[in-house]
Amino acid sequence: MEYSVLNDVVLVKLLQTGDEEAFQAIYRKYWHPLFVVARKKLYSQENAEELIQDLFVDLWERRETIQIDELKKYLFGAVKYKILNHIKALIIRQKYENFKIADLPESDYQTENLLAYEDLNKALELGIAHLPDKTRQIFRLNRLENHSVRQISLLLRIPERTVEYHIMQSLRTLRFHLKEYVGAV
Repeated sequence: MEYSVLNDVVLVKLLQTGDEEAFQAIYRKYWHPLFVVARKKLYSQENAEELIQDLFVDLWERRETIQIDELKKYLFGAVKYKILNHIKALIIRQKYENFKIADLPESDYQTENLLAYEDLNKALELGIAHLPDKTRQIFRLNRLENHSVRQISLLLRIPERTVEYHIMQSLRTLRFHLKEYVGAV
């Protein structure tokens, strides 16, 4: 079956049954236009790529329960909300970085920060320890050693989509373990 000639309604129906080729056809058809929108709003190719990957991972994971009347409208709406959430998270992070406890003497402030940093670091290490071995390895390469998805794919001789999957799984697990530190990001 030639998936590239199928219309969106048929592709969505096939996607909902778990048809990977239908998912790949949707991915190929919409990845670039969605990326262009995200890149324009985020001014960062890396952030835009990650956001679009998140969107497609969510689409695949929710394929059986998701209700899509118009695929194009759904995807562009989803990317809009992901962009807004990303910008909101940046604003919260910026406010946190600019926040100072004015009433504390400088030495108390530094001690508070050091203790908070140590707590956060312990929670992060505990969260990383809960990851499966392969996911932990890929997370460390990507987030701690700053290797790109492509570099990790070549290094470990696995598909880029597999690397992206492991990164998304690690981020979900870490969000759970760090929820008291990062709030509703």
